[in-house]
Amino acid sequence: MSNGELLRIEPQELEFPFELKKQISCSLQLTNRADSYVAFKVKTTNPKKYCVRPNTGVVLPHSTCDVIVTMQAQKEAPEDMQCKDKFLLQAAVVSPGTTTKDITPEMFSKESGNRVEESKLRVAYVPPPRPPSPVREGSEEGSSPRASVSDNGTVNQTSEYNTLLRAHIEPKENTTEVKTLISKLTDEKNSVIQQNNKLQQELELLRRGSSKNGGGIPFLYVVIVGLLGILLGYLLKRT
Repeated sequence: MSNGELLRIEPQELEFPFELKKQISCSLQLTNRADSYVAFKVKTTNPKKYCVRPNTGVVLPHSTCDVIVTMQAQKEAPEDMQCKDKFLLQAAVVSPGTTTKDITPEMFSKESGNRVEESKLRVAYVPPPRPPSPVREGSEEGSSPRASVSDNGTVNQTSEYNTLLRAHIEPKENTTEVKTLISKLTDEKNSVIQQNNKLQQELELLRRGSSKNGGGIPFLYVVIVGLLGILLGYLLKRT
């Protein structure tokens, strides 16, 4: 029985997060249920593989004692991650005032008429805990862009990353196109300015001629000059 009248053992199965070439430990807590002093002794079917501290001791009435079981580093993983090792924990009532130094093998012999309980504990290997994700949540200055994984397994960068990417790439890709457009608009502006100046001169000549002849400026010229002025203003804004 795992939990007797003398000692309560928790847990009732030794679980080791198995990792190759690494020592792994787990703990047992022994609680004395009796009003008497209880001595204990821990045995295993594979003593070279495990280190138990303490492997013997005395638990005072209604007190607890922690036992640490350490598995030595293993070079190979067991088949199917199954372990056949077992532990045996013996408990016996001893005289008040008994210490660990006073414990003898005869105390755990039922043939001597002592009150002895035995609990068998199995060993189980469990997967090691998963390490935390290296990607930090939240947006922080100096941190790497966040990424998320969609249902089909595609990694999607966040909008912050896309914005930075466009800011660094698009200007480089469009430099030649922008320069060409600016040059074209500048040529168009200069051409319109020249035409406007020419029309202004012709308009001035017409005004002078009309003044001498007593006539007015042709309406068509006025309209053309006005339209050219509007076009010139539009081109100046674009450049």
